[in-house]
Amino acid sequence: MAMRAGDHSQVAMNGLKEKVLTLDTMNPCVRKVEYAVRGPIVLRALELEQELRQGVKKPFTEVIRANIGDAQAMGQKPITFLRQVLALCVHPDLLNSPDFPEDAKRRAERILQACGGHSLGAYSISSGIQLIREDVARYIERRDGGIPADPSNIYLSTGASDAIVTVLKLLVAGEGRTRTGVLIPIPQYPLYSAALAELNAVQVDYYLDEERAWALDVAELRRALAQARDHCCPRALCVINPGNPTGQVQARECIEAVIRFAFEERLFLMADEVYQDNVYAEGSQFHSFKKVLTEMGPPYAAQQELASFHSVSKGYMGECGFRGGYVEVVNMDPAVQSQMQKLMSVRLCPPVPGQLLLDLVVSPPAPSEPSFAQFQAERQAVLAELAAKAKLTEQVFNEAPGIRCNPVQGAMYSFPSVQLPPRAVQRAQELGLAPDMFFCLRLLEETGICVVPGSGFGQKEGTYHFRMTILPPLEKLRPLLEKLSQFHAKFTREYS
Repeated sequence: MAMRAGDHSQVAMNGLKEKVLTLDTMNPCVRKVEYAVRGPIVLRALELEQELRQGVKKPFTEVIRANIGDAQAMGQKPITFLRQVLALCVHPDLLNSPDFPEDAKRRAERILQACGGHSLGAYSISSGIQLIREDVARYIERRDGGIPADPSNIYLSTGASDAIVTVLKLLVAGEGRTRTGVLIPIPQYPLYSAALAELNAVQVDYYLDEERAWALDVAELRRALAQARDHCCPRALCVINPGNPTGQVQARECIEAVIRFAFEERLFLMADEVYQDNVYAEGSQFHSFKKVLTEMGPPYAAQQELASFHSVSKGYMGECGFRGGYVEVVNMDPAVQSQMQKLMSVRLCPPVPGQLLLDLVVSPPAPSEPSFAQFQAERQAVLAELAAKAKLTEQVFNEAPGIRCNPVQGAMYSFPSVQLPPRAVQRAQELGLAPDMFFCLRLLEETGICVVPGSGFGQKEGTYHFRMTILPPLEKLRPLLEKLSQFHAKFTREYS
């Protein structure tokens, strides 16, 4: 910003200089970034926790953070085998301890042998430890019924998020009407809108059908694509399966239709499959895009470009803090793949403890090994409890007038719609808030329950939602759901 001569002398007199970096001079793309899952409502939740610690009286005794899919923060216990091998690798002197099973020790030794200097503290190569990439390839082959996977097409990453952003960086190009457009589902996980804003790409919304349990409809994809071509160059289509925040699981026929659409319209496919272990509904089954694409045969199998993502943060493991994940690319131009490798090398390498945990997730104990029985029991207990919580959430919400919740077929969230009275909508507008943000803030202030407003994920005009994780322990979940339903009834009466 230009300064007048008088301003310069004033600055000199005061000994103050204007800051180089201000809101006006910073990257404008960063200013556009929004990430609802950790947005203003979560900041207020942190303040309330601080106030409770200071003895400030509230109508509740604790803040329940049902805003984020952080399993262990919600009380889920880590899987023993994963932590045993991790402990052995972090502190190899424990390999002499009689307190650890032999298969955990063998696994730790195998991984340490593959690490630089036989230490978890060494950098790995940028695409991840080769041994682990090979184990991921074998996992994908088993998952997909024997369809081959090539370790050289697998890149380990800092959670799935980092790999998603890397692939988006490769795709974004052009200016004005030739700027890259990316089709994303609405409601969406806000990583996508945030990354596209930061990259100055064009977000192209396609709406999931709430009336049909958040189904993905190819006719809606066609509408979104045709509309977008007026102002940008759509080049990629993102699908989240199982859905976040919507919890739907795509049928195989739907995946085939999406692949045909992407092929016909020359769109790069991005399949976010981080919840592939979280499928609860009877009759629902996870089908990977890679498997369906390969089984469709020519011309699709040999030509359709695909990147699919997985992570250790969700599933039954819930190891969010270790930031482990991978992307597998299919039919990517080898020259572009080299560029992706270069881009990843700038970040040096994904966290090695996260790579280790990924290895244990993709190659768990075998039935003949001593840790198998405990591992299976713990895994099944976590998934069975999540299935029970998914059912309970749907049931309690659907008993409440003015709240409607689709079946939580998979993932870790419910995304119910809420009816808000016109006076509440008007009050929210007076306060400069989205109506569901107003509802969620009032909910937090009066009950201590922290959920994320649907406006942070996108929703059809005139509809209101919130996303709530199903992760709280069962003994806390039922009272939480009932408290939330009662608050909605009270809020509705207040503004009717």
